[in-house]
Amino acid sequence: MEQVNNKMTVEIWSDIMCPFCYLGKRKFEAALEKFPEKENVSIVWKSFQLNPRLETDTTITIHQYLSDIKGIDPSRARALNETVSASAREFGLEYNFDKAVVANTFRAHILLHFAKRQGKQGEVEENLFRAYFTEGKNVDDPETLRELGRNAGLNVDNLASAMEDESFIDEVREDIYEASQLDIRGVPFFVFDRRYGISGAQEPELFLQTLNKAHSEWRKKNPGALPWVEQGESCSIDGECM
Repeated sequence: MEQVNNKMTVEIWSDIMCPFCYLGKRKFEAALEKFPEKENVSIVWKSFQLNPRLETDTTITIHQYLSDIKGIDPSRARALNETVSASAREFGLEYNFDKAVVANTFRAHILLHFAKRQGKQGEVEENLFRAYFTEGKNVDDPETLRELGRNAGLNVDNLASAMEDESFIDEVREDIYEASQLDIRGVPFFVFDRRYGISGAQEPELFLQTLNKAHSEWRKKNPGALPWVEQGESCSIDGECM
């Protein structure tokens, strides 16, 4: 029996190398778990690159990278990363910055769009974050991406060609362009039904408040929309029976 769903959309712009994006994901999920109509919310992950020109470099630590781009002492960079790690632990996340691989994330974003077509975007997003922040994997490595996709339940037979496919590349670039049009300058950034935005890894209470407000207004605009419609054998007004 086919299911057709009609849901309010929450779009989340993020980058795999952003520690607050992973934390923001957990905080949003904590809010969503308390939302009475959580089954009536569709999550779409959007691509964003904090440093598009970054070259993958497995020879330096993330502490050194942060030190270089911010112009601060490496010890200060390490302390900043530990502060973020402590915040992440409060939401059950384990950040191993000492193991993190400095990597360009464009290929990882292609994987996310590849996963979207198979209905597995959320699973792949989680796998990518965990791979980068917890497991110390190179998210720019094709074989690593293949493994992460397969572990999320993807059919990865065509993943190699997808990495060179202009349609996937264009989808990533379109997300990034769309972010600039919405004046999104940092991530994570959450957009609820294209009406409300939340910037940053805010507390679950704010996410829940915004979910309630946005969904209430969405429901007024879609009074006949049902969260789930079970489709069985039927006839339509155009005379088709199936």
